[in-house]
Amino acid sequence: MPKDHAAFAQALLEKMTLIEKIGQLQQSPYYSDVITGHILDTSDVAKNIKAGKIGSILSVYEEKTLRGLQELAVHKSRLGIPLLFCFDVIHGFKTAFPVNLALAYTFDPALIEKVSKAVAYETSHGGIHLTFSPMVDIVRDPRWGRVMESNGEDPYLSSVLAEAYVKGYQGDDLSDPMRLRPV
Repeated sequence: MPKDHAAFAQALLEKMTLIEKIGQLQQSPYYSDVITGHILDTSDVAKNIKAGKIGSILSVYEEKTLRGLQELAVHKSRLGIPLLFCFDVIHGFKTAFPVNLALAYTFDPALIEKVSKAVAYETSHGGIHLTFSPMVDIVRDPRWGRVMESNGEDPYLSSVLAEAYVKGYQGDDLSDPMRLRPV
């Protein structure tokens, strides 16, 4: 990668077709190692990666699959733009931690930071680039089925814990390859 990142990005954008630009915004709903409902048709994923129509993939964690998909993007697509791999690590990656609501009741941001640092280390070693965590919705209706992913109903506590999660995931150096990028 050249030292002038802005110039490199501009040159790359100038080479891209409109379809490739739109493709970088697409997260593949077609592939997952994790089946949580319907079995999805994955037959077009390789073709779409090669065509530059996919920028990121969600819920793939098996290393052989990650490597194969990344090799398609880097070596078989026209511009060789790597894929971003995303995973919902809200309760951990390979190691399962207590749900967020339970962790919130510790009132311990330092503990939350340690947990998310461990998750970031494990996840980044597994080839994942970013996560959909922390979940910072303020939950006041227990009928919502995912209430346990929140930090509860107190806005102040949730904001303090959200900061601890992000600090644990990212650390002080965003270029650290052992950290994650929460979105």
